[in-house]
Amino acid sequence: MTIHVVQAGETVGSIASFYGIDPIRLASDNDVPPDGALAVGQTLVIRFPRQLHAVQSGETLSSIARAYGTTVRRLWQNNWALGGESALRPGQVLVISYEGEPLGTAVLNGYAYPYIDPALLDAQLPFLTALAPFTYGINASGGLLPLSDDALLSAARQRGTQPVMHLSTLTENGQFDTSRAALVLTDSAVQDQLISEVHQTILRRGYRGLDVDFEFLPASLAAAYASFLSRLRRLLHSSGRFLWAALAPKTSARQAGLLYEGHNYAAVGAAVDAALLMTYEWGYTAGPPMAVSPLPNVRAVLDYAVTEIPPGKILLGLSNYGYDWPLPFVQGVTRAASISNQYAIQLALRYQIAIQYDETAQAPFFHYTDESGTVHEVWFEDARSLSARLALIAEYGFLGAGIWNLMRPFSQIWLTAASLYTIRD
Repeated sequence: MTIHVVQAGETVGSIASFYGIDPIRLASDNDVPPDGALAVGQTLVIRFPRQLHAVQSGETLSSIARAYGTTVRRLWQNNWALGGESALRPGQVLVISYEGEPLGTAVLNGYAYPYIDPALLDAQLPFLTALAPFTYGINASGGLLPLSDDALLSAARQRGTQPVMHLSTLTENGQFDTSRAALVLTDSAVQDQLISEVHQTILRRGYRGLDVDFEFLPASLAAAYASFLSRLRRLLHSSGRFLWAALAPKTSARQAGLLYEGHNYAAVGAAVDAALLMTYEWGYTAGPPMAVSPLPNVRAVLDYAVTEIPPGKILLGLSNYGYDWPLPFVQGVTRAASISNQYAIQLALRYQIAIQYDETAQAPFFHYTDESGTVHEVWFEDARSLSARLALIAEYGFLGAGIWNLMRPFSQIWLTAASLYTIRD
């Protein structure tokens, strides 16, 4: 894999010719619009096929996979244009394998709301070890809030992706609630009932594991939270399931703040099979303009985490989105719009702005002036920033990554991940 940064005057055709690859595949892989428009400074992921296959009449993905000793999932990963679907046409050229060796293997988990576009979900599922429908919340009495997860579970199973139940303290109003967590963690009868409901849901719905996300816990609940997770893990293991938990991005054991104090890295790490580090949201809706996941900030969290949790139990959090801030930024007033990485490129094209890259943060950004004369600052992710973060999995010896989230299309996260790692089934 090579990451190409578009220069002024370049076209899909000229770039493809330079690298000796198919321009149609290059455009399709990188979701270039039909008119071929490229923004100066945007990235294109260049992959070099090692082996190709021209589809013959009557062949299927399954028969082709068998002929080459590979899997249908790997064919989907190697051919983004298939969109996770099985339809083929005679003469269609498929990539069987690419040049280059992976850095290793990795578990990839992704989060999706039930209303995700089905075609987008289908395209992404082959790149995922696990899918976590977001989310089963907790009601006022400590029981489970339901989730319409039928379609997500069906799609995941069709593409060989493990479904993982997601449990959080999200309420009926869509907000994380400290009091709901406190109810579960301090009332033994409520906790018994919730654990029973969770376990029965996992068995009934066919989930392969549980991912717990209790946020905004005070320090007084830290020990109770770790004990709750230990109970869950013992029960889940008895039925062959696993337990994960999400952790706020701490850089020290004594880090102050409600987001951090209830997450004891060592205790939670010992209580679960894997821990997701939520290494994103330094740049956020109400904050000043900056990268969502600046690499130095991410590294500071990782360097602390590996002193408390075995690296092989860690999932690195990856952000799949950006923000658009109107300027000037006024604390408490300015609100950034959350946008997709693909939309950020569209903005750069619309306003004819060259995308820049911050080498320290390892993130792309640009400024533009809208029709009303308001200046905007945009930070997002591209193949460079994603590659820099994905490489941390191998560097630190992590289990893999968790992607927040799958709701917005951006093919480069999948092209990059599949180029750098063999994705575990």
